[in-house]
Amino acid sequence: MVDIRLDAQWIDYAIIALYFAFVLGVGWYAKRGVSNSIEFFLSGRSLPAWVTGLAFISANLGAVEIMGMSATGAQYGLPTMHYFWVGAIPAMLFLGVVMMPFYYGSKVRSVPEFMRMRFGTGAHLVNSLSFAVAQLLIAGVNLSLLATIVNRLLGWPIWVGLVLAAAFVLFYITVGGLSAAIYNEVLQFFVIVAALLPLTLIGLHRVGGWQGLTERVAGDGMLGSEQLHTWPGEQLSGFDSPVLSVVGIVLGLGFVQSFGYWTTNFVEVQRAMASKDLTAARMTPIIGAFPKMFIPFIVIIPGMITAVLVNEMVDFKQYASAGDAEAAAATGVTYNDALLLLMRDVLPNGLLGVAIAGLLAAFMAGMAANISAFNTVASYDLYQQYVKKDAPDAHYTFVGRVATAAACVIAIFTALIAGQFSNLMDYLQALFGFFNAPLFATFILGMFWKRMTPTAGWAGLVAGTLAAVGLWASSTFFGVFELPGQGLAFVSAFAAFAVDIVVSVVVTQFTAPKPVLELKGLVYSETAKADLVDPEEKNLAFYRRPVPMALIALGLVVILNIVFA
Repeated sequence: MVDIRLDAQWIDYAIIALYFAFVLGVGWYAKRGVSNSIEFFLSGRSLPAWVTGLAFISANLGAVEIMGMSATGAQYGLPTMHYFWVGAIPAMLFLGVVMMPFYYGSKVRSVPEFMRMRFGTGAHLVNSLSFAVAQLLIAGVNLSLLATIVNRLLGWPIWVGLVLAAAFVLFYITVGGLSAAIYNEVLQFFVIVAALLPLTLIGLHRVGGWQGLTERVAGDGMLGSEQLHTWPGEQLSGFDSPVLSVVGIVLGLGFVQSFGYWTTNFVEVQRAMASKDLTAARMTPIIGAFPKMFIPFIVIIPGMITAVLVNEMVDFKQYASAGDAEAAAATGVTYNDALLLLMRDVLPNGLLGVAIAGLLAAFMAGMAANISAFNTVASYDLYQQYVKKDAPDAHYTFVGRVATAAACVIAIFTALIAGQFSNLMDYLQALFGFFNAPLFATFILGMFWKRMTPTAGWAGLVAGTLAAVGLWASSTFFGVFELPGQGLAFVSAFAAFAVDIVVSVVVTQFTAPKPVLELKGLVYSETAKADLVDPEEKNLAFYRRPVPMALIALGLVVILNIVFA
């Protein structure tokens, strides 16, 4: 194992301590606004759009965005931008423009509760359980990486990092509820940017600027210039054909996985649900789209710099690309170490403390988002719905706090699973394919097809999930076929989506639908257009209206795709 220990000085520890003091202070301050369960779980639906918009992005700035994307940037280069420009922005805009009116307008407290209203208890229970499991697994990813970083950078035992991080998240969510998580996520967003921007700029200076980076990457005989262009991204998708690669990225990542994650994942949707009105709820993901499209420049680029600047990563990438697993393992590093190696080699004291605080902020933001969404679903959708329906409101707030504590403890154990993957994106994309892709199929079909039945809702979910798991297992464990890169995750997600749609359509033909009168606010054709917008919206300036801002964001992301193609 290569030593990535950093020479942290008192100034670095002081910066880290100051950050944690702010985190605890925010949690304690938010306690004043928690007097009932809606305030604990949904911030009383009172927050302005700019707060929920930044929290929407920060909640996703966990292990996936920081370590996973820098690792994938080191491995594949600029095609990793697809996770943002194809695999996020369009779906976020769709959520704001089309789907938030249904979520917010129906006054549901969670995404699974929307499923119950549309499809009944069968689909609701399947969705609630699968979501709860997924959040515990993904919280483990954030916690595992955080403990590993503390160990490798500062020398603290891994168990110390696990317990401390879990304890901090447990404190501020238990005390301040979702408001504490959201306001800390806004703070963490700025800390993360303050950490990654200097790292990127100093790293670029070390390799001779953008031109120096592109020359070094292009000079790699094994990979050539393919990693300097976002399209067709064959290494990322795992397809040899440029046409199949583009189709795989657009359909697998850009449609199924992206829309499945951003439009149905309660971790994200919960932030928008905490908004003060319908327009703010719709603006939440749209506001988030603007920083989202530029974040890859301070996440992916550092990974690419590491792959040409840091000797251990240069050797690892060369051996891994050549298929020499033994030699690659002998280097003592993996792609997940990309960001840490660059921090070790280029950051001076002071900035080092900011960078460490930024990484801790990222993982805590990600974990807190998973835990706050989990405690809502565990309390409202599982406990209240199936265990104790008519308890006093304070009882459900108490259950939420107990669920928070349980989730933090369980995440310590699920962290062990995450440590088995050399590139965390492989693990996370597989999870998204299992849980989010079939859910999106059920949602989109049920929202636009009033004939779809409650039985079809849960049957499609189960069949889609089993299809994704089966396809993934047949490749991973049984070697029936092989797809390198992210191809397996894309194909599994598309299979889950397709199977869910087919099973839902077939089952609908033989089962009874819900009465049309019960579908108002849940199905597009049965909801008055006036109910989908705030009547005051037309009087707002264009930059406060969802549709104009969504069109501007879409235009910008199209330009970025063209410039870096």
